[in-house]
Amino acid sequence: MLRRNLLHARRYPSLTLNLLLTPVMLLLLFVYIFGDTMSAGIGGGAPDRSAYLAFIVPGLLLMTVGSTVIGTAITVCNDMTEGIMARFRTMSIHRGSVLVGHVVGGVLRSVMSVVLVGAVAVALGFRSSGAGVLDWLAAFGLLVLFSLALTWIAVGMGLVSPNAEAAGNNAMPLILLPLLSSTFVPIDAMPGWFRPIAEYQPFTPAIETLRGLLLGTGTGHNGWLAVAWCVVLVVLGYFWSAAKFGQDPK
Repeated sequence: MLRRNLLHARRYPSLTLNLLLTPVMLLLLFVYIFGDTMSAGIGGGAPDRSAYLAFIVPGLLLMTVGSTVIGTAITVCNDMTEGIMARFRTMSIHRGSVLVGHVVGGVLRSVMSVVLVGAVAVALGFRSSGAGVLDWLAAFGLLVLFSLALTWIAVGMGLVSPNAEAAGNNAMPLILLPLLSSTFVPIDAMPGWFRPIAEYQPFTPAIETLRGLLLGTGTGHNGWLAVAWCVVLVVLGYFWSAAKFGQDPK
């Protein structure tokens, strides 16, 4: 099942590339167009585009994960609507392998997308200051865990969607939530009425944790919150997907 999904991704790379363009374009836009203004507003001093680049890269890496897993929702929905899932139900294979193949393939695509966006950020001048080997390993582990959590949610969205367009629309919050988090500005700089929206969602603690690991500023309580969010989303997505996949087709 994993090999099948990787072959599909290789034969139809346009879906992943189109979703990957969003974080890359935002990275270029906010660094070269808004970088000086945003850095001066956040720091309260002279414009510093490189400092703002370091600030937004962790959020854009997690946004890359959210963008990439939308492709998983679409491919799962295509399998459901085109009848291959019904065929798998009649074969002598473990049912869980079908979903696990989609999940592992989705996580691998997310990791490769993160590496590509990270390479673009490094080319623009991003440097991980103050991060040691353990910090890098923890950052990579968080990205993989977050990818696993969002991929299970995306699988559930694909299973309940009637067509590929609906699957893409249902998964759009995975791109919108990072825009409503601390990706581009600190929570303290947001209006008071908006702060709870940015603070009490899964992306913000994950972004702050990744930012603390890569920049050496410490994670505080955000590390535990990020891991807790990931565990909750994995459990929710797994049971949701398993329950939907286990239902007999009508």
